[in-house]
Amino acid sequence: MGLLSRRKNKKFSYTPRYYKGEGSPYEIKHKFDDFRTTVGDNKNLKQKFNNAVEELKHNPDEAANRRILIIVAVLVFLFLLIIGFDLSIFFPN
Repeated sequence: MGLLSRRKNKKFSYTPRYYKGEGSPYEIKHKFDDFRTTVGDNKNLKQKFNNAVEELKHNPDEAANRRILIIVAVLVFLFLLIIGFDLSIFFPN
Protein backbone atom coordinates (compact mmCIF):
# COMPACT_ATOMS: atom_id res chain seq x y z
CA MET A 1 0.00 0.00 0.00
CA GLY A 2 1.71 3.12 -1.22
CA LEU A 3 0.79 6.36 0.43
CA LEU A 4 2.01 8.59 -2.40
CA SER A 5 1.21 6.40 -5.41
CA ARG A 6 -2.04 6.83 -7.28
CA ARG A 7 -4.39 4.03 -8.02
CA LYS A 8 -5.09 3.33 -11.69
CA ASN A 9 -8.69 3.34 -12.83
CA LYS A 10 -10.27 0.02 -13.67
CA LYS A 11 -10.83 -0.75 -17.34
CA PHE A 12 -13.62 -2.98 -18.52
CA SER A 13 -14.06 -4.49 -21.95
CA TYR A 14 -17.80 -3.90 -22.17
CA THR A 15 -19.27 -3.70 -25.66
CA PRO A 16 -22.91 -2.71 -26.08
CA ARG A 17 -25.11 -5.32 -27.72
CA TYR A 18 -26.64 -3.14 -30.45
CA TYR A 19 -23.79 -0.68 -31.08
CA LYS A 20 -22.75 -0.47 -34.74
CA GLY A 21 -19.33 1.14 -34.96
CA GLU A 22 -15.66 0.86 -34.15
CA GLY A 23 -14.29 0.81 -30.64
CA SER A 24 -16.21 1.56 -27.51
CA PRO A 25 -18.72 4.43 -27.47
CA TYR A 26 -17.86 4.95 -23.80
CA GLU A 27 -14.14 5.53 -24.32
CA ILE A 28 -13.16 8.94 -22.99
CA LYS A 29 -10.45 10.38 -25.18
CA HIS A 30 -9.58 13.91 -26.19
CA LYS A 31 -9.63 14.53 -29.92
CA PHE A 32 -6.06 15.90 -29.96
CA ASP A 33 -4.44 13.10 -27.92
CA ASP A 34 -3.15 11.40 -31.08
CA PHE A 35 -1.13 14.49 -32.01
CA ARG A 36 0.42 15.27 -28.60
CA THR A 37 3.58 13.84 -27.14
CA THR A 38 2.86 15.08 -23.62
CA VAL A 39 -0.12 12.77 -23.13
CA GLY A 40 0.70 9.35 -21.78
CA ASP A 41 1.98 7.49 -18.77
CA ASN A 42 4.62 10.08 -17.82
CA LYS A 43 4.53 10.03 -14.06
CA ASN A 44 7.16 12.54 -13.08
CA LEU A 45 6.91 16.29 -13.52
CA LYS A 46 10.38 16.70 -15.04
CA GLN A 47 9.61 14.29 -17.89
CA LYS A 48 6.30 16.04 -18.60
CA PHE A 49 8.05 19.42 -18.69
CA ASN A 50 10.83 18.11 -20.96
CA ASN A 51 8.27 16.60 -23.35
CA ALA A 52 6.34 19.88 -23.48
CA VAL A 53 9.52 21.86 -24.24
CA GLU A 54 10.51 19.39 -26.99
CA GLU A 55 7.03 19.63 -28.49
CA LEU A 56 7.27 23.42 -28.44
CA LYS A 57 10.72 23.36 -30.12
CA HIS A 58 9.70 20.98 -32.89
CA ASN A 59 6.28 22.48 -33.59
CA PRO A 60 5.91 23.22 -37.32
CA ASP A 61 3.49 26.07 -36.59
CA GLU A 62 5.77 29.04 -35.92
CA ALA A 63 2.84 31.45 -35.53
CA ALA A 64 1.61 29.47 -32.51
CA ASN A 65 5.06 29.62 -30.90
CA ARG A 66 5.26 33.37 -31.48
CA ARG A 67 1.75 33.82 -30.05
CA ILE A 68 2.68 31.88 -26.91
CA LEU A 69 5.80 34.00 -26.40
CA ILE A 70 3.83 37.24 -26.81
CA ILE A 71 1.19 36.07 -24.32
CA VAL A 72 3.87 35.13 -21.77
CA ALA A 73 5.63 38.49 -22.23
CA VAL A 74 2.37 40.41 -21.70
CA LEU A 75 1.54 38.39 -18.59
CA VAL A 76 5.01 39.00 -17.12
CA PHE A 77 4.68 42.71 -17.88
CA LEU A 78 1.28 42.85 -16.16
CA PHE A 79 2.66 40.95 -13.16
CA LEU A 80 5.51 43.45 -12.84
CA LEU A 81 2.99 46.31 -12.99
CA ILE A 82 0.81 44.73 -10.30
CA ILE A 83 3.65 44.17 -7.84
CA GLY A 84 4.91 47.73 -8.34
CA PHE A 85 8.23 46.91 -9.99
CA ASP A 86 10.09 49.96 -11.32
CA LEU A 87 9.62 49.51 -15.09
CA SER A 88 11.73 52.57 -15.97
CA ILE A 89 14.82 50.34 -16.30
CA PHE A 90 13.30 48.85 -19.48
CA PHE A 91 12.61 52.23 -21.11
CA PRO A 92 15.74 54.43 -21.47
CA ASN A 93 15.22 58.20 -21.40
